[in-house]
Amino acid sequence: MTNGKDSSNGQAYPDRGIDLAIRIAVLAVIVISCYRIFSPFLMPVVWGIIIAVALYPLFAKLKKLLGGKNRLAGAVFILVTLTLVLVPTWLLTESLIDGTVSLGQQLQEGTLEVPPPPEKVETWPVIGEKLYASWDAANRNLDAFLTKMGPQLKTIGNWLIATFTGFGAAVLQTIFALIIAGIMMMNAAGGGRLARAIGKRLAGDKGDEMVDISGATIQSVVKGVLLIAITQSVLAGLGMYVVQVPLAGLWALLVLIVAVIQLPPALILIPVAIYVFSTNDSTVTSVIFLIYALIVSGADAFLKPLFLGRGVAVPMLVILIGAIGGMIAAGVIGLFIGAVILSIGYKLFTAWAEDSWPDEVAAIESESEGG
Repeated sequence: MTNGKDSSNGQAYPDRGIDLAIRIAVLAVIVISCYRIFSPFLMPVVWGIIIAVALYPLFAKLKKLLGGKNRLAGAVFILVTLTLVLVPTWLLTESLIDGTVSLGQQLQEGTLEVPPPPEKVETWPVIGEKLYASWDAANRNLDAFLTKMGPQLKTIGNWLIATFTGFGAAVLQTIFALIIAGIMMMNAAGGGRLARAIGKRLAGDKGDEMVDISGATIQSVVKGVLLIAITQSVLAGLGMYVVQVPLAGLWALLVLIVAVIQLPPALILIPVAIYVFSTNDSTVTSVIFLIYALIVSGADAFLKPLFLGRGVAVPMLVILIGAIGGMIAAGVIGLFIGAVILSIGYKLFTAWAEDSWPDEVAAIESESEGG
């Protein structure tokens, strides 16, 4: 009897192993298939979650103003945010397209003329002499200058095309993300319960705390970094559009990138202001634009207290690495998602380390006392 039981048990172990392997394989196929089906929507959904978490306090106020009507508040939120994204994008894109088309027509017709460089350009430190020489060469014989600079211009052109493509994809993803965010905020109660349930499954008793830290970090980074960068970009683009700077949309996009990675937008706006001084006939207009550019560049100094109340509780190096790494991994939209995700990871890690550190110190001290 014992031998029979042992034999049956011995046979059961391989059967259970095979059964478990089949279950794992089927589960893996389902997970991989779900990921492949969902992957085209991954970035908009992640971005939508970030927007929903960051802007939910505003949504709650909007809902209260509308008498607690949840669906109406969601519809108004989607409409207003889409307008705020699409109108500046349309203005900047129109300026960019008009400038590009005009430049292309003048090149084809041979009517493009480069104005002679002002004499004061040659006196500028470091870059003055080389800039004056190149500018003067383009003024004297544009065809020869373009032929000489052909490889460099081709490289710049390819980069511009890739940038425009990434920017267009980012705008489309942002549109979908805003719609998703509006729907998520209309179902915020269920989403909050799901987030806390997942947090408890992953972190046990610390799950709620991790969810709270994640939400606070998203709001901090989005409002304290991303929203300010977008504001500076839009203001810079509008200013350049008013003074008729060619390709204003491109420069506004560069301002956005520079501001997100926590560098001063003056890196882009000061050269643009120099161009305005060199080409604009009105000194008053040039001076006003320079002052406006400096105000926009330094706007984060007084916008951060408005949006955030106090500084972002994440080192700037973390934001810089997240923004650049996110852009490399996912294009323009990765600037935003990379900064937020790495900041969340940093906050979670520091919260875990600070929580475990006192226990480890106490254990070491007790061991040393016992020894």
